[in-house]
Amino acid sequence: MGDQVQTGGQEEHVSHDVDEKLKKQKAIDDWLPITSSRNAKWWYSAFHNVTAMVGAGVLSLPYAMSNLGWGPGVVILILSWTITFYTLWQMVEMHEMVPGKRLDRYHELGQHAFGEKLGLYIVVPQQLICEVGVDIVYMVTGGKSLQKIHDLVCNGRKPIKTTYFIMIFASVHFVLAHLPNFNSISGVSLAAAVMSLSYSTIAWSASVHKGKQPNVEYGYKATTTSGTVFDFFTALGDVAFAYAGHNVVLEIQATIPSTPEKPSKGPMWRGVVIAYIVVALCYFPVALVGYYVFGNIVEDNILISLDKPTWLIVAANMFVVVHVIGSYQLYAMPVFDMIETVMVTKLHFKPSGLLRFITRNLYVAFTMFVAITFPFFGGLLGFFGGFAFAPTTYFLPCIMWLAIYKPKKFSLSWCTNWICIILGLLLMILSPIGGLRNIIKSAKHYKFYS
Repeated sequence: MGDQVQTGGQEEHVSHDVDEKLKKQKAIDDWLPITSSRNAKWWYSAFHNVTAMVGAGVLSLPYAMSNLGWGPGVVILILSWTITFYTLWQMVEMHEMVPGKRLDRYHELGQHAFGEKLGLYIVVPQQLICEVGVDIVYMVTGGKSLQKIHDLVCNGRKPIKTTYFIMIFASVHFVLAHLPNFNSISGVSLAAAVMSLSYSTIAWSASVHKGKQPNVEYGYKATTTSGTVFDFFTALGDVAFAYAGHNVVLEIQATIPSTPEKPSKGPMWRGVVIAYIVVALCYFPVALVGYYVFGNIVEDNILISLDKPTWLIVAANMFVVVHVIGSYQLYAMPVFDMIETVMVTKLHFKPSGLLRFITRNLYVAFTMFVAITFPFFGGLLGFFGGFAFAPTTYFLPCIMWLAIYKPKKFSLSWCTNWICIILGLLLMILSPIGGLRNIIKSAKHYKFYS
């Protein structure tokens, strides 16, 4: 009898402990940026995805085309669009494949596929390289676009260092970084999505207006074979960077409400399809028209090649600045989520506004410092593009799909996934080589903090 009472007391104690744990976890989830707000509409997913995907990378596509040539360039553009669309569909499908549970973050999907420890080790470093890498590159892009506006408007005035423009751009983020979660940045994200469509349209329509240049050439620019090969590799990285939205896709889907009758993948998929149509409308005309008009003398940012009419180029650069502001926040949010999760669950800090204020300001300051120190835009794209975006965008989703669903050998699903994995691996190995060479070449003539 005494034993029974004791057992009953223990059970009560255990269930009380479990309740306490769940309550604590729920309080943390309600505070963290990814899981705190789940009332997003399907069109939120459309413009979040456009903002994440159509980055400043689109402006370097004509330059990538000039290093790839017509045939390989068109094939690689179409292949990239198709493969990344397929892997994005896989991620949307895998978000709720465990009944009653949502895999809200990329690393949670990794843990489900590869195990608790291994999943973290595989996904988190790559996701962090991508998201922090994008934020650093966007700091540079924002600063350089502001500098371009200044140089065009204040023609003939004393030039101002790029460093100061990057600092001006960063000042916006010291404010915006304190928006608590994904839904709170939806206004910024919508503005960014509209801007990306606008400056892409300006880039290709201004090229059409300028007309095919008189002595245009479509041959490879490099004079040596090794130069041509390295440029080709860099261009692969530029294309990979242009399709980098997968790092935040599960986090975007986590903000959409879900019930067993109406899972979140319905509205999410609708948003993704719209986003991918917009991506095609932005990418293909810019890449093909830009290369057609300028040939191999196109700059690594097409807006630099288009220096007239001045007001239009100033407007396009303004649009780039607004878009990059939105994109920076979109990629920073999952990083904030990771930092805050570690701070609260592992280091046992109290979830508070002060903690958020300090960690987010430190993150913005860090990305600003790195951007000021290494502003070689084109090379950075190629290097980060191949090294980190190729896995997370082109083949990690396929490996997870094979690990979880185990399709039959040589079935359509099995073959498709293996083709994507092989192409993605090639991209990952080849493109950082070209990017690193470009960084080394730029660094030769570079003065720090100039």
